[in-house]
Amino acid sequence: MEKSERSIQVRALTGESTAVSIPIDKTVRDLKHLLKQTFPLAARYPNFNLYHKGVKLSLQNRISSYCIDVGEVVGFVPVVKKRSAEAEAQARTSCGSGVAAPNETPISKFADSAWSDVIQEIRDVTSRDERAREGLPSKSPEVEPETDGQDTVSCSYLGKRRRDSDGEAKGWPEDLVLSILQSSSEDMLDEGNHEKLLSVLESVNCLRNLDTRSCLFLSKGSLREGVLGEWKENISSCLCPPWLLTIMKAFTFLNIYEVFLKFRQERITTNRVKKALSWIGRFGIKVNMKDIEDLSILCPKVVSFVDYGMERKKLGDALVVMKSPTEKGDQFEDIPRIAEKKVSLSKLFYLMERRERSFRYTIRSIMCKHENGNTKFLSLDDLLMSAREGDVSTSKNKDSASVIEKKQARRVASTANHAKNQCHDTNAFLPAEMVEHLHKVVGSQGQIVHVEVISGRKPTYMEIPNDLSEDTKHALQHMKVTKLYSHQAESIQASLAGKNVAVATMTSSGKSLCYNVPVLEELLRNSSSCALYLFPTKALSQDQLRALTRMIEGIDAGLYIGIYDGDTLKEDRTWLRDNARLLITNPDMLHKSVLPYHGKFVRILSNLRYVVIDEAHYYKGAFGCHTALILRRLRRLCSHVYGSDPSFIFSTATSGNPREHCMELANLPSLELIQNDGSPSAQKLFVLWNSSSGLHKNDNCVDAHKSAYKGSSPIWEVSRLFAEMVQHGLRCIAFCTSRKLCELVLSYTQEILRETAPNLVDSISSYRSGYTAEIRRAIESDFFGGKLRGIAATNALELGIDIGHLDVTLHLGFPGSIASLWQQAGRSGRREKPSLAVYVAFGGPLDQYFMKHPEKLFKSPIECCSIDAQNQLVLEQHLSCAAIEHPLSLHYDEKFFGNGLSSTITTLKNRGCVSSNPSCDSSARIWNYIGREKKPSDAVNIRAIETSTYLVMDIQKNEVLEKIEESKAFFQVHEGAVYMRQGKTYLVKDLDLSAKTAWCQEADLKYYTKTRDYTDIKVLGGDIAYPVTMSNFPSTNVGASKILETTALANSCKVITTWFGFRRLSRGSGQVLDTVDLSLPKYSYQSQAVWISVPQTVKEAVEMKSFSFRAGLHAASHALLNVVPLCIICNSADLAPECSNPFDSRSFQERILLYDKHPGGTGVSLQVRPYFRELLTVALEVISSCCCMGDTGCPKCIQSMACHEYNDDLHKDAAIIIIKGVLDAEKSHFGHSAHSPKDS
Repeated sequence: MEKSERSIQVRALTGESTAVSIPIDKTVRDLKHLLKQTFPLAARYPNFNLYHKGVKLSLQNRISSYCIDVGEVVGFVPVVKKRSAEAEAQARTSCGSGVAAPNETPISKFADSAWSDVIQEIRDVTSRDERAREGLPSKSPEVEPETDGQDTVSCSYLGKRRRDSDGEAKGWPEDLVLSILQSSSEDMLDEGNHEKLLSVLESVNCLRNLDTRSCLFLSKGSLREGVLGEWKENISSCLCPPWLLTIMKAFTFLNIYEVFLKFRQERITTNRVKKALSWIGRFGIKVNMKDIEDLSILCPKVVSFVDYGMERKKLGDALVVMKSPTEKGDQFEDIPRIAEKKVSLSKLFYLMERRERSFRYTIRSIMCKHENGNTKFLSLDDLLMSAREGDVSTSKNKDSASVIEKKQARRVASTANHAKNQCHDTNAFLPAEMVEHLHKVVGSQGQIVHVEVISGRKPTYMEIPNDLSEDTKHALQHMKVTKLYSHQAESIQASLAGKNVAVATMTSSGKSLCYNVPVLEELLRNSSSCALYLFPTKALSQDQLRALTRMIEGIDAGLYIGIYDGDTLKEDRTWLRDNARLLITNPDMLHKSVLPYHGKFVRILSNLRYVVIDEAHYYKGAFGCHTALILRRLRRLCSHVYGSDPSFIFSTATSGNPREHCMELANLPSLELIQNDGSPSAQKLFVLWNSSSGLHKNDNCVDAHKSAYKGSSPIWEVSRLFAEMVQHGLRCIAFCTSRKLCELVLSYTQEILRETAPNLVDSISSYRSGYTAEIRRAIESDFFGGKLRGIAATNALELGIDIGHLDVTLHLGFPGSIASLWQQAGRSGRREKPSLAVYVAFGGPLDQYFMKHPEKLFKSPIECCSIDAQNQLVLEQHLSCAAIEHPLSLHYDEKFFGNGLSSTITTLKNRGCVSSNPSCDSSARIWNYIGREKKPSDAVNIRAIETSTYLVMDIQKNEVLEKIEESKAFFQVHEGAVYMRQGKTYLVKDLDLSAKTAWCQEADLKYYTKTRDYTDIKVLGGDIAYPVTMSNFPSTNVGASKILETTALANSCKVITTWFGFRRLSRGSGQVLDTVDLSLPKYSYQSQAVWISVPQTVKEAVEMKSFSFRAGLHAASHALLNVVPLCIICNSADLAPECSNPFDSRSFQERILLYDKHPGGTGVSLQVRPYFRELLTVALEVISSCCCMGDTGCPKCIQSMACHEYNDDLHKDAAIIIIKGVLDAEKSHFGHSAHSPKDS
């Protein structure tokens, strides 16, 4: 016989056998076909399975994949149709008397006993093989217990099974288990069963070797010295730790209970398990639900949980527990019976045995992988963590033990180091004492690179003006204000004199009094006067309403005040329109509800005396542009229709050009600026904290994702600082640059506090956009009232919401502008108390730049705010809105809308939006709206973010967790994503695209997810989204003579994102644990991009060096993005680079490109364009001066945490060549070298 063929002996359990020869490259399917032709039993029973050593041979596998030695047999087992329930019951009755059922055929008896026969035969062969390998003698027939054939599960099963009856080794006595399963009771928890069940569970007292029947760990020499941490004192008989015995009891109980229910065609659920555990707990068996959950983590192929009502996946023999949908006290749902064929008790009994063997094998495999090295640290927590991270498996991986040992050693060393440096005291500290404390404890490795001492300021007071009314003075006294700061007094006097005023002083300087006092005075003097307050957020509106309500307590003058926003009820809106004299709203409502229906606001607009605009610096970019046009529409209606001319009062902080900005915002001819701050301030200590300074002193750069290991990451560092502040009685806000960072910081801080101060875990919370209004109000109230000591927040708390006194602000990463950093830091230190600010740097270029050059942070001027109210596209949108509110006139409206009015009206006319009487002179024509939209304001999104949102729902509580923008939904709440909220982790079970709903379930997950996607940017060419004009850029920035000296373009673009999967990454190390495919529709939106072409000669120069030109473009875009905030007020969420996918073989554009990440664009690309050349110069200097080695660079030069391609496909040297080449081309194009980079 040729070696390419194999002779296989096939034997049935009736004794019939045959031998066949078959090529080894054939499949099992071919073998079965051959048997049907040559083996009479196979021809008689064509439906059969083949088994070798207990393993079913798969049809598609080749014969060569099985090691079938000479002398070994392959078992032949027919598949016979099961009997009905009645026949099964009759068969059981017959079995009891030893008489066959009338309808029972020999083949039925043969099929019912087939499983037990083949497994018995396989068990004997396997046992002999294992004992021979371990050098043990074979079992003698004399030592096997005798059986009379009566103590059986079925007529045939136990008669054969008892030949190997070692129930003790299996972990449970067969007779007692059988008695429980055959009980006539419908409930296993009846009193009649409890003694039997307790006896079974008490017998589970050791994990024994099935052959030697001794403790598995006594046979392992390395385990004698305390591998498992805790163990029983009687080491002569057992070394199993208590937690292992608990897990074994949990499995044994669950195995019996599930089979008991399955035999009765019922399903096992978490509610039933909890009830059963409670029941056995009364008899001293201490097993709880957490033990069952731990069991499912350690042995996922043995025990698995599935959601209630979901289709059961193919989990093999796994014990599947359904998660109950509701739990109402002691009420447990009545689970309907399983709509499946009933399974015989013999097969269920064998199923229990298979599960038990799988359980023992899994536990044994886990222990064997931890035999060497630092196993004295092994505990249940270690195993669970390894299992969650994917390190524990039953596969034979030779390196798995060493990998786990290294992770354990690293974790133990890291934990010991953190425990050493983390304080456990709760003594109260002042800010200065805290800095000293940080030097000694958390910052002992040199993370503190600079401490800036910002001196305090003494107040400058002025008397309250005598000409104020008694009611106004009473209101000030009620607020315990006996004197005014100088800037307050000056602004009040200027506003009462009818001037437009802008108050630009530091945060917490009492700016609200600057507008509340003159407004209140006017409303008290004139009973018909009205005022309009505009705030950029609803939270600020609520905060100001509370302040005003307290201020006017005791004044009976009909001063009706109310909020008119999207949350206002319909009936309340009607009352406010008819009665309110001070209306608090926002630009969105003014745009969509007030101006289009101005006829309903006749009383307010006719008597409008003041318009107050708080946080004026917030209005910049696209939102600022839209707001500027909305205010022009308001002033126009007041002038043309209602004959009013209100004065404007602006409140602003952290702006470099407050006067020019406020005048442009409302198109005012004059404005008085009040900026001499008369308020007091105490000393502030500003600490610069650099994690990489203490942990990487040799300045060697590491991979961006490996550096995410929490022991050295800025996220972990700021969490440790957050915990320190809370422990030592300092009220604190930790500002984060994204929602996910906010949730991670909260989660890590809670983790630390559980170890250092468990009583303070609930004293911190997170606060960010996306939460419902009710949740945000509750958090604000709890923080203000002192229930909360700290909040991890996004810039949602950057604005001036009154949340009481703060001692400390923490800043995780640069917020995008120096202005924002000072605005955030200004939240602490109110009420003349010393304060502390700690800026924790990421590894990015800008953060590290400030760490090395603190003077650039503390001595640089605040950036300017820029808006372009003459933007053609935005002007077209708002002129359509204005025309329907009141007809347009070139003669009367140019003073409101500027000299672009005429061309814009012509454009609208050509589109069929407006029309006029052609017989009139062009300058005298009146233009009326005739467009298709009934209400054009609904089509204008003034915040340049989409209106379409997805609901994030808790599947168990059926409540809304968050509303998330459509553009973010596919990134954050796709199926399988890990979603975080309030320190809790949720697993997204389903993303319903039609209902725009993501269904989540709370889960304790030790990993997070990142999407795998690629984004195409299609530059549309046409009109520039925000045309550049020299007047848009203040003289305080780059000179106007140079702003157009670049070939870079700012164009409209289309952003198309395609998702094809996601990765699961360890929260501890950032290691990729798993990669999953994902199918989602493409998402696209219109935006703007700024870009510059790369000359062909530069490409050739890169390729001559054998560098990747594509990787160089990717790296150059990263480098440009990293330095943008040096010149432009923006943050990481505003812009994105064009990133290349390393597996994308399509052609690509030869350009360096950045684009606005938000649908519609935010105008940042426009602002970048005039600085493009300067930014490239700075980027080149940053890359060239970085000392990192390797093509992929590091986070300090070309890597970016915002890169969706995980910083793959980057080339540092290619980027240097490309940027140099582009700068040389720019220099050549404009004929001078004013911005040429230094040669390097």
